[in-house]
Amino acid sequence: MASLQQVSLAISTLSMERITPKRITLCSSSGLSSQSITLSSHRSGLSLCCSTKLSELKTRRHRTCISASVAPPPVQEGAEDEQNSEQGNDGAVPLKEHNREFSSTSSLIHKLIDFLEEDLPHLFDERGITKDQYDPSVIFQDPITKYTSIDGYLFNIQMLRYLFSPKFELHRVYQSGPNEITTRWTMTMQFALLPWRPELVFTGTSVMGINPTTGKFISHVDYWDSIKDNNYFSVEALGDLLKQLQYFKTPDLETPKYRVLKRAKIYEVRDYEPFIVVESQGDRFTGSKGFKNVTNYIFGENSTGEKIRMTTPVITSTVDSISSTSGVSIQIVLPLKSSLSSLPAPSPGTATLRELPGSFVAAIKFSGEATEELVKDKEVLLRSALVADGLCPKPGFMLARYNDPGRTWSWIRRNEVLVMLEEFDLK
Repeated sequence: MASLQQVSLAISTLSMERITPKRITLCSSSGLSSQSITLSSHRSGLSLCCSTKLSELKTRRHRTCISASVAPPPVQEGAEDEQNSEQGNDGAVPLKEHNREFSSTSSLIHKLIDFLEEDLPHLFDERGITKDQYDPSVIFQDPITKYTSIDGYLFNIQMLRYLFSPKFELHRVYQSGPNEITTRWTMTMQFALLPWRPELVFTGTSVMGINPTTGKFISHVDYWDSIKDNNYFSVEALGDLLKQLQYFKTPDLETPKYRVLKRAKIYEVRDYEPFIVVESQGDRFTGSKGFKNVTNYIFGENSTGEKIRMTTPVITSTVDSISSTSGVSIQIVLPLKSSLSSLPAPSPGTATLRELPGSFVAAIKFSGEATEELVKDKEVLLRSALVADGLCPKPGFMLARYNDPGRTWSWIRRNEVLVMLEEFDLK
């Protein structure tokens, strides 16, 4: 339980750090009425949003989590010394010279940010990146590869392109140091050399070092969200890659669309688009009551007798905990192009149609038989990891089962526990 003294201490500590987070949020998922307090510091860029009654802080059922936005990567070593060496003996820089230098550097940074926003989406397509914007001796490094020339850098891009068919999504580009730009991205790949073509997902940041004289990039260093040791060569990173080669059988059926925004060590945060489900009340979280009602609907027992195309996954949802029998429903995802007005009505008293809004969802994937004990363990593990990373999960969760248990070996089944998030800011 976080006390006001602890919050105050955390703020004081952060304000003294060289790495300054942009925001701290104190959020409550207790559902209680709230008061809002905002504390901000113009110098540190720090704000505190508190949404809880002070009188509730001592209650055991009150859940509070603190989230801190990811700070920009540290300024490159030596940058500060170079800046100091350019000053006079008394450390002063003439005002006109300082303003002129700042204006020139700022203009270059803005141009390079615009350049990256346009150029990086072509990283793995036929056009490719603009080679001339990189120094011939540019250093590229991620946790498992390293090159010290533009030719090695381009070779790595082409190797990934032909072996993994990567899809690159650029989320954000921003200045993170005097001569430094950071990008945030998601890269999704399929390993073509394995017959089951496993999907590999990496999210993270790239720190781009700039030569202020030439205006070219002299370094590109990647940091993955899923590991702690991002130095080259990282055994942890190799293990993270190999772990993603596991075979999960995902049927070739339509499934809700989502974007992976962040992949952490044991979970990923997804941005789901809205989709429609047919649902019926269940009795137990891993039980089968209600399943016949929703399957009968797609097999033609509806107002028009229309058979509806199969999709995946089958979802069991609860608004509380797995041990509660109230608020449990079983859902089948309906074709994504359908609408509530175009779908036939379910037979009276059997099921209902509902559109689930777009939302941020944290997911943990696992194989095996989805027993209630295993599902509960995964839910506890997921919530603990989310709170440790400063995210605020909502009450309730979902179990998504992608396979027909009668036709799929348990060790290759794809199961997921999903928890909706109060909010998610991609920093």
